[in-house]
Amino acid sequence: MIYGFYSEPSALEVDLDSLAAATDNTCHNLKHGQQLPLDRCPHCGIARPHLQRAWSGVTSEHGGSNRRFWATYACTSCGGVLLAFSPDNESTQISYVWPPPQSVAEVVPARAREFLTQAIASSHTPAGAVMLTASAVDAMLKDKGYKDGSLNTRIDAAAKNHLITDEMAAWAHEIRLDANDQRHADETAPLPSAADAAKVIEFTSALAQFLYVLPARVERGRKQ
Repeated sequence: MIYGFYSEPSALEVDLDSLAAATDNTCHNLKHGQQLPLDRCPHCGIARPHLQRAWSGVTSEHGGSNRRFWATYACTSCGGVLLAFSPDNESTQISYVWPPPQSVAEVVPARAREFLTQAIASSHTPAGAVMLTASAVDAMLKDKGYKDGSLNTRIDAAAKNHLITDEMAAWAHEIRLDANDQRHADETAPLPSAADAAKVIEFTSALAQFLYVLPARVERGRKQ
């Protein structure tokens, strides 16, 4: 949403109707207004942001079909801009917001989900976000049965048993080491930036997708 584990398509390349259907975009019951009532700004993570409408317009296909109402909203805290659209006109429910509000899927185990949710909410305090993502990674590995030893040991064991790839393990180790720097207040380590927080949240979210969300979708597909 975190938010480089994969490359986002540009706004001009993506089919927003398909994207809205395929992603867990939390736009339930949202409608356009002078303000967009999101719980958190997807850019800075501030709670109850003031998202003021900056622009709006209507587009359609050649011949006038497939009308869409578009609007941009600017966060008064960070200046980040969001794009929202709804079918036909502004009175219909919003179908998609970009960048999407970040949320953690219910299929992720409760402890890991809570750590990751708190990390997303703490993205404006990068040191805290880094430590929380390390806790989320640890909780996911423990849920998968890797409970012995330290987080370092658990990451290596998960890679050795092919639960995660070597590349995932290398990134998980980076998060572990960055979190250790903050936990122990290492005076030689630089404080993490907002970009660092976004990166570790992105990876941890991707790990949750890999371990839980995608397998759950496959299982649902097989049952249909």
